[in-house]
Amino acid sequence: MHVHLIGVAGTGMGALAGLLKAAGHRVSGSDVAFYPPMGEALSRWGIETKTGFSPEHLEPKPDLVIVGNVCRKDNPEARAAIDGGLRYASMPGALEDLFLRDRPSFVIAGTHGKTTTTTLLAVLLHALGKDPGLLVGGIPLDFGESFRVGGASAPFVIEGDEYDSAFFEKTPKFWRYAPDAAILTSIEHDHIDIYPTLASYLAAFVEFVKRIPEDGVLVAFAGDPLVRKVCAEARCRVVFYALSTDDVGDVNPVWTAAPIAPSGGAQPFDLFVGGTFGCNVLSPLSGDHNVRNALAAIALVCETSNGTIAVTEPVRALRSFRGVKRRQELRGEARGVRVYDDFAHHPTAVRETLAGLRARHPEGRLLAAFEPRSATACRKLHEEGYKDAFYSADLTVLAPLGRTNIPDDERMDLAEVARGLKERGKDAVTPASLDDVLDTLVREAQPGDTVVLMSNGDFGNLHPKLLAALALDAG
Repeated sequence: MHVHLIGVAGTGMGALAGLLKAAGHRVSGSDVAFYPPMGEALSRWGIETKTGFSPEHLEPKPDLVIVGNVCRKDNPEARAAIDGGLRYASMPGALEDLFLRDRPSFVIAGTHGKTTTTTLLAVLLHALGKDPGLLVGGIPLDFGESFRVGGASAPFVIEGDEYDSAFFEKTPKFWRYAPDAAILTSIEHDHIDIYPTLASYLAAFVEFVKRIPEDGVLVAFAGDPLVRKVCAEARCRVVFYALSTDDVGDVNPVWTAAPIAPSGGAQPFDLFVGGTFGCNVLSPLSGDHNVRNALAAIALVCETSNGTIAVTEPVRALRSFRGVKRRQELRGEARGVRVYDDFAHHPTAVRETLAGLRARHPEGRLLAAFEPRSATACRKLHEEGYKDAFYSADLTVLAPLGRTNIPDDERMDLAEVARGLKERGKDAVTPASLDDVLDTLVREAQPGDTVVLMSNGDFGNLHPKLLAALALDAG
């Protein structure tokens, strides 16, 4: 089948293009530009790319046109496909029809932790010989690509994005993923551009859990009151997990982890199932949030195995997990300074990432550079939250907002965030440009320090520039 994707250079659409190609289809796609790394990846996968949007890109006529949510209703190529009577679908609609309908679907949803937990679940299943399919919004270091077809009857593990699907399908993507089992990691108001209120955001998750069938299972984080509230609407069996120190309200978690002090860059914890000690665990992922992510993945593996998998089996596989690019990814070290890359942009994710790195590297200073880029991060909505989120950092470098189309009265005030950090006894600066961010980090970083660059964009490709500048400075 010839499948054509409009808006193919986005992270999700590009991964879908690769998945379709791996499944044996002829795949073409169009977009305004093909910048690295996605442009290079599409070429490597053998995707036929066409620059710009034009009805001519639909000749010869493809069997299926997938319209990305980047496309507006007046997109000339999308309009030509729809008005011309071609078979078309949204990205999640195509996934449901082509990959999820005839095999178990394991969906990982939540405001935070989706990418790491999705990847970890797929890696554990693969290590146990289950040959899962995968589609995730990151690059698993264990697989090398963000997709895999997997076995025809094996579970398909997919990151459950709550963002909307397409201009003709203004519903959350994860409503189309037909979950047989799911993980719900957290709920915290996000994507304010399409969910203006917390109530509207919650409604998306309520409908998601209602779509899990009665014979399915939902593994849910008991330490989040909004997760507990949403789970009350589920028809399926709900299995809660939490750390031993989490406030779990009136529920009793089946799966519990008791973290132990980090050692040698690894995070040990004791695992309990139903209140009974299960085993000791050694995770390569740092931070309490990653203990929860690992616990959730282990729980779903065991809860969906019908008793055929002992808890020690995924625990053993966890030890060799290599992680995900842009999730506490060590990009290099120069002049004795470690430089990390992380996707964190919501205050909660920023706080957990910094706490995890602080625990991993207690020596030296921790320098955090943050680029607000998302529609939510650039607004005042979480301005107060950011004042506490950077508490683990010794110096916070707040880069200019990555969006210029936010109304002045809605824009986050970076100077106000810096002032709040200073009131809390923390150092913070607001450089006027990305070049100034680089200069600040090169000037401030000393041997033994850790620098983390946080953005849901490319942060001006600062990571290699910083490593090169530090190395040059050392010479």
